[in-house]
Amino acid sequence: MVPGLKVLLFLSLHLLQEVKSSMVHLNNNGYEGVVIAINPSVSEDERLIKSIKEMVTQASTYLFEASKGRFYFRKVSILVPMTWKSKSEYLMPKQESYGKADVIVADPYLKNRDDPYTLQYGQCGDRGQYIHFTPNFLLTDNLPMYGPRGRVFVHEWAHLRWGVFDEYNTDRPFYMSGRNTLEATRCSTDIDGLNVFKKCQRDSCVKRQCRRDSRTGLYEPKCEFIPNKHQTASDSIMFMQNLNSVVEFCTEKTHNTEAPNLQNKMCNYRSTWDVIKMSADFQNSSPMIGTEAPPRPAFSLLKSKQRVVCLVLDKSGSMKNEDRLIRMNQAAELYLTQIVEKKSLVGLVTFDDHAKIQNYLMEITNSSDYPRITANLPQQAFGGTSICSGIKAGFQAITFSDQRTSGSEIILLTDGEDDQISSCFEEVKSSGAIIHTIALGPSAARELESLSTMTGGLRFYANKDITGLINAFSGISSLSGSISEQALQLESKTLNITGRKQVTGTVPVDSTIGNDTFFVVTWTLRKPEIILQDPKGKKYTTSDFKDDELNMQSARLQIPGTAETGTWTYSLFNKDAEPQSLAVTVTTRARSPTTPPVIVTAHMSQNTARYTSPMIVYARVSQGFLPVLGANVTATIETEDGHQVTLELWDNGAGADTVKNDGVYTRYFTDYHGNGRYSLKVHVQARKNTARLSLRQQSKSLYIPGYIEDGKIILNPPRPEMQEAEAPVEDFSRLTSGGSFTVSGAPPGGDHAPPVFPPSRITDLEAEFNGDHLHLTWTAPGKVLDKGRAQRYNIRMSQRSRDLQNFNNATLVNTSGLIPKEAGSKENFEFKPETLKVGNNTMFYIVIQAISETGLTSATSNIAQAVKFIPPEHDISALGPNISVICLTIWWLTVISNYILN
Repeated sequence: MVPGLKVLLFLSLHLLQEVKSSMVHLNNNGYEGVVIAINPSVSEDERLIKSIKEMVTQASTYLFEASKGRFYFRKVSILVPMTWKSKSEYLMPKQESYGKADVIVADPYLKNRDDPYTLQYGQCGDRGQYIHFTPNFLLTDNLPMYGPRGRVFVHEWAHLRWGVFDEYNTDRPFYMSGRNTLEATRCSTDIDGLNVFKKCQRDSCVKRQCRRDSRTGLYEPKCEFIPNKHQTASDSIMFMQNLNSVVEFCTEKTHNTEAPNLQNKMCNYRSTWDVIKMSADFQNSSPMIGTEAPPRPAFSLLKSKQRVVCLVLDKSGSMKNEDRLIRMNQAAELYLTQIVEKKSLVGLVTFDDHAKIQNYLMEITNSSDYPRITANLPQQAFGGTSICSGIKAGFQAITFSDQRTSGSEIILLTDGEDDQISSCFEEVKSSGAIIHTIALGPSAARELESLSTMTGGLRFYANKDITGLINAFSGISSLSGSISEQALQLESKTLNITGRKQVTGTVPVDSTIGNDTFFVVTWTLRKPEIILQDPKGKKYTTSDFKDDELNMQSARLQIPGTAETGTWTYSLFNKDAEPQSLAVTVTTRARSPTTPPVIVTAHMSQNTARYTSPMIVYARVSQGFLPVLGANVTATIETEDGHQVTLELWDNGAGADTVKNDGVYTRYFTDYHGNGRYSLKVHVQARKNTARLSLRQQSKSLYIPGYIEDGKIILNPPRPEMQEAEAPVEDFSRLTSGGSFTVSGAPPGGDHAPPVFPPSRITDLEAEFNGDHLHLTWTAPGKVLDKGRAQRYNIRMSQRSRDLQNFNNATLVNTSGLIPKEAGSKENFEFKPETLKVGNNTMFYIVIQAISETGLTSATSNIAQAVKFIPPEHDISALGPNISVICLTIWWLTVISNYILN
């Protein structure tokens, strides 16, 4: 077993993502519940539906063959947007929505960038978020570049469903093999072809043999591997699924462990088929013996419907405590006034021992509609807690208004215990409704989250923090896919101010936002004096802020028209002699439906955790599907007793982070503080022009540069490339709730000492020769995973990669002068290999472990390779795999001659 694999498998088993709510399940080898949703911005085109059906049908047969008769697609729903015309064949969706879709069809942010990809940022074996196809990909002939669409779908499905990774690497397309030959990064190595330098300008391309880089010994930039069109190799789908012969995933026998690809990095050199075999799908299925082809998929056409939301709010006696009723009303009013989308149908139910429908569903069309609901928010708290009564009344409010419960949403908030909550579980399941739960305080019913789990809803926890409930409600937005309708939080801050004191703050408003902008101030004792100034110097004062008519201790100001771009400044003066808590909340929407704003989504790696297992915090920062880099991302995790942990999240490709600069910021979380509910909040800021937009989409399908057929090089059109890799991003601020999670298994007696874990595995070790010295770089792990500082490093090397199968048998490097840096820092170390002979084309393989002061050792790092290369006077380049120099030279001349003649 590869060193450290046991540790990696342990962590992987405990970090399987279960947060994204997908309806996909396996039924007698067939996948059901697959949702393919079309974005509202996509123009109506029936050809899209036809193309999707053809793609999935083709994919089903290919998947069946690739999985050796285990899997196929049985039932697939295609969800069209509300903007499309109604048709008799369009059915009403149940819990299907764009926001929960497994596959989305949406225009790219950048024109002509139609590469299919899967949003995947978890660990090996973790499921991805969604597959993204563009309308242009589905409607145009791109067979030469990607292969049949059905095959592309299976490639992406393996990312999404089984958490495997690509076996190519566009950043490192070649490597030096253990046989001292230059090889294309691929799996399997049985796929043959030619390495060609290609430089294109407009419609013409110049081709020649590849030359070797004098420093690295590898091929020069722009050298590409062009495969033979006709192959005998049957794998692998995660490399080039477009080749006709490729019908399998790489197995243990055919896997290329030397290739510097993401599959080897993330899965510790295991093959894609080995990872698939570890999946729950594989473990719970058997091959369909005697079946040559699977049944054809069954398709359902659905049309998105108007959003239906019913608030079901607890007003039992315990809501008197800690100003919970007031805080609930403040948050509910903010949700109704600032968050819920126009044209939504909204109702209100309150409950204690019994429930009462305060408002049947009404359509929100303008600002005059909100008070008709907020006027009925509860003013008194008394009685017991009957959660099921509240839920059933919510169903009645929905059905009385001629709407179906199926697909409708209920926002359920409670602070109380209820031992009868399970009595309505079956009714909830059969209703088809989506229930979002908000647990307020430590005594909320322990089974509450079961309701959100069984219905695919969100789950939140709020405690004493005055903004906790506001953040929870603000996290429940539409799943329609229309970004312009979605409310964005720019600020949500609690300020504890002493008597007669003033605090100030700033909020940046960037040019992509500014519609429907609200500044809200809440307080605990007395309304403060408020001064707000826009970027042009215009001032708004206390009298401009409208007090809530129901004495909810809040005041709001809606900025007329579109808010000015730039930095807004606010000042709050506590006029009371006593200290009090003030809170500032700022929300807004996109300025234009055609210019997407920066958005942030956040979640934990799982909804439940054992005290002895680490979790991962994920925050994705993006604009129009493209990653935003260089942002300052901070996560705040709060326990039931109010203990807070603040983590700076990193996008550095180390520790918990899968890929550097993909806009997904991560960090391990291990600072558990007892059992119970934990909440997650993420704040993202970009100041002083530090942020930038990456114009490269990570993890996209391989664009085939061309083929070799009958001795001819047949090139595909050059892939559209951006002149610049990055673009500047304005200063911005965003805040989002990442929901809640539950921890169990903590030691009794109030011992809150966090469990001890080893330093995280180093995954970005790189090596190169600098003269006669080896220069190593990597990102420092911590004392505990990616936190703190390790005590020392253990570096081993060998001239044969197989020697590293046993870490301790390889040659030890003297690291006596190497002192580990703080986690996240860049490490540099240079040494001269004294014990091993160095000559031309000498290869060294290096691995590293980090050891903590308690003696815990990290899993072994990725294997770094360094080649000592001295260029010959007459370098013969472009060595194709398994082809001798002489044969290749003759073959190359033949190819060129045929190409010229034709």
